[in-house]
Amino acid sequence: MIKKLLIANRGEIACRVIKTAKKMGIATVAVYSEADRDALHVVLADEAVCIGPAPSAESYLVVDNILRALKETQADAVHPGYGFLSENAGFAETLEKQGVTFIGPKPLAIKAMGDKIESKKLAMAAGVNTVPGHTEAIRDPDDAVTIANDIGYPVMLKASAGGGGKGMRIAHNDEECREGLIRATNEAKASFGDDRVFVEKFIEQPHHIEIQVIGDSHGNVIYLGERECSIQRRHQKVIEEAPSPFLDAKTRAAMGEQAVLLSKAVDYLSAGTVEFIVDKNRNFYFLEMNTRLQVEHPVTERITGLDLVELMIRVANGEKLPLSQQEVRLTGWAIEARIYAEDPFRNFMPSTGRLVKYLAPIESDVVRLDTGVYEGGEISIYYDPMIAKLIAYGKDRATAIENLQKALDGYYIRGVNHNMAFLAALIAHPRFATGNLTTNFIADEYPDGFHAKDLVLQDPHIMIAVASVMHHTLQNRAAQISGQISGHPRAVGGDWIVILRGQQHPISVSGENGNYQVAMDGTSSAVVTNWQFQDPLFVAKVNGSDVCLQVGRQGIAYRLAYRGAEADVLVLRARAAELNALMLLKEPADTSKWLLSPMPGLLVSVSVAAGDEVKAGDELAVVEAMKMENVLRAEKDQVIKSVNAAAGDSLMVDQIIVEFE
Repeated sequence: MIKKLLIANRGEIACRVIKTAKKMGIATVAVYSEADRDALHVVLADEAVCIGPAPSAESYLVVDNILRALKETQADAVHPGYGFLSENAGFAETLEKQGVTFIGPKPLAIKAMGDKIESKKLAMAAGVNTVPGHTEAIRDPDDAVTIANDIGYPVMLKASAGGGGKGMRIAHNDEECREGLIRATNEAKASFGDDRVFVEKFIEQPHHIEIQVIGDSHGNVIYLGERECSIQRRHQKVIEEAPSPFLDAKTRAAMGEQAVLLSKAVDYLSAGTVEFIVDKNRNFYFLEMNTRLQVEHPVTERITGLDLVELMIRVANGEKLPLSQQEVRLTGWAIEARIYAEDPFRNFMPSTGRLVKYLAPIESDVVRLDTGVYEGGEISIYYDPMIAKLIAYGKDRATAIENLQKALDGYYIRGVNHNMAFLAALIAHPRFATGNLTTNFIADEYPDGFHAKDLVLQDPHIMIAVASVMHHTLQNRAAQISGQISGHPRAVGGDWIVILRGQQHPISVSGENGNYQVAMDGTSSAVVTNWQFQDPLFVAKVNGSDVCLQVGRQGIAYRLAYRGAEADVLVLRARAAELNALMLLKEPADTSKWLLSPMPGLLVSVSVAAGDEVKAGDELAVVEAMKMENVLRAEKDQVIKSVNAAAGDSLMVDQIIVEFE
């Protein structure tokens, strides 16, 4: 068996591989950039080696640095995780020549499947269904337009070496095709060092469904069911689940058989994923094969009971697969939500900084958390903004959704913006509950972006009851302390006015020692809780049901978050509530005369100069952050007064790029 495993990656996937290696008794080596010196994967590994400066192009992507770490630690195997060098055939080939075991497929399979153009040709030859398209790299924008018109709009421009949503653009017309090619090419070059882009037909209202396969060196390949990955934003998966609520047994078997057929065509060894696009009639077409472990692999592990990383290690060590296709069992339902450091209310712009407060949900039989961060750690500008993957399990889909909602309620992060309110809104959406999922789900349901108005208070009475009990508890505690000091204890009345989103609710609170009754709006709620002052989570039973709210203060208001919705709740005496109604609202600052950087990042280009007249929708600048290019456009017809930053500048959030007259 392998004795020492080097993980050529970082973050949550490095931590996840270390976990299985330790379970198997294999020593582990972490590699890290200077920015990751104090990262969690470094802490968890038995040894750690610095491999260069913060930018991945100078550290995690430098093969020679990984080889030096191998030599220094005498590790006899490498697990690449996902991303970085995981699908680099040259890296796998170099390791093979040096007698180091690569925990992944052979170089030939990586090369064949890692190139989207060549993999499509191979799939066609193997008899696998493929999407209509042009299988040669595009030469220039004019070439792209010609090909797109031959295929028929809409089309998808895709980086040949791409993945993770990078180097992909949808075009509905010639103008979008030209610009999309430029953006896809730039992202592909920056992320993969390969700027080839090809065109294929974009299938509208599709499902994105992938089949997990694993093969050994003895010619055995099996598939482990499917994953529904249709909930995407900008081609980046947001929520994944297994099984798919859309597939039937016949389609599942047909897709699985084609995935195995393709895998055997390249003598596939290790874990891999064959991705398909599926139309509304369950016709399916091959998209690509990822010759690595997928981000969303935990949902497959949960419903099959298998450890995919362990299987990868064992087959790389020459062992046979421990089960046949007939022995694969899919039990229950699992859903994964990707927790990102980004601001969903500012067009999902990445957020960087220190995790000032970090309380993760408690793992159990129904909750799993894969993460690479900890309280006090940093979210860096240099890497993907993923904080964690939160996985929930249930005997059926409805139960899995409910368990995921509860886990999100108890996931407390402060210091950086995050997308948990968005995730909570998605899984609470009636359309999600019915399983009516397509890759257009987010674009359909949130066409103008995600806003505070999209957060619906599922049960306002819960927030009212919790704020009332908090206030009652704190007021009584203050009275006790005052009485101890003065020697004259006094009781605090429990009649208040609760103001929630502009609506006043008279309430009365009674009880003590964790058992309370809250009378409001003609009803009474029983609240049982052990909450204490400064606890960031209010865990309780409200009328017998378990609830968990994130709590804090905003001035004199209680700031509460529940099921993704956040609200500031005032609890006041009747006279104070009357006066509060007379308070003027502070108008937000007018920033319309400036183009501000929506995120920290690199200013790739500025498309305007002082004196230029621009029309609504015109490109003003491009900012790159966390490997993605973001085009900033004019919101209305304006004249440029001055340009305050230049291409190549590093920008802070809200830094002025352009001033308008």
